[in-house]
Amino acid sequence: MTSLWRIFSRSICGLCALPALAATFSGTLQLVDSLDPAVHKSKDYSGVVIWLERTGAAPPSAPRAAAPRAKMVQKDKRFIPHVLAIPAGAAVDFPNYDPVFHNAFSNFSGQIFDVGLYPPGSSRTVTFTRPGIVRVFCNIHPAMSAVIAVLDSDWFTVSPPSGAFAIRDVPPGDYRLHIYHERAAASTLKALERKIEIRSEPVVLAPIQISETGHVEAPHFNKYGKEYPPSSEGNVLYPGARK
Repeated sequence: MTSLWRIFSRSICGLCALPALAATFSGTLQLVDSLDPAVHKSKDYSGVVIWLERTGAAPPSAPRAAAPRAKMVQKDKRFIPHVLAIPAGAAVDFPNYDPVFHNAFSNFSGQIFDVGLYPPGSSRTVTFTRPGIVRVFCNIHPAMSAVIAVLDSDWFTVSPPSGAFAIRDVPPGDYRLHIYHERAAASTLKALERKIEIRSEPVVLAPIQISETGHVEAPHFNKYGKEYPPSSEGNVLYPGARK
C-alpha cells in the first residue's frame, strides 16, 4: 500500500511540474481615415505589425532558439513583403529577382546599412541586431520602399489583408500589446497599447481600429542624403503610397 501511495504521489508531483500550456492570442483590426472614408474601400488591412512584450518574470523554459532567417525579395521593382517583422538577431536575405541591378539601404532610424549595388540573380544578407523600425529603400529606384520591424520579442505577426491576426504558442504570463502601422501617428499607436494576460486559454481581443487620419507622405532621399536624379524611375514618396 505504501509503495502504491508513493507512486501515486510522484505521479501527481510530476503533473504539477509540467509547464503551463501556451495559448493563442488573436483579434481583428481595421484601418480607418475619418477624412477620407473611401481610402480602404478595398478592405485591405495588411501590413500592421502586432507583438507582445513580456512584462512579468519569465518562467523557467528551454533556451531561446536561434533567430530564424527571413527574406525580402526584390521583384517587379518592389520589396516583397512591403512589411516584414523579425526578432532581433535575425538575418534577412535580399535576393534580386528582377532583370536589373538593385540596391537595399537604410540611412535613418532603426539600423543603418547599405548592401551596395548587385546584379540580377544574386542576393545580399543583413543581420539586424537592434530592436527598432528600419525603413528600407533602393538607391536606384526611388519608388521602392519597405519596412522591417525588428522586435525584442518572439511573439509577433503581420496582419493579412483581412485584418484577422493570430499569435500562437504564447507562454502564460503578463504582456504589453504593441502595434505598428506606417501610416498611423505615434500618438495613435501609443494609445492602442494595453496590458494582456495570457493563461492557458485562448485570448481573443475586441476589434481594433487604427486611424490613418492626418497621414502625410514624406519625401525620402537617396543613400547620400540627396534628391534622386530626374532620370530615376517612379516617385520619391514614402511610405507606401496609396493606390
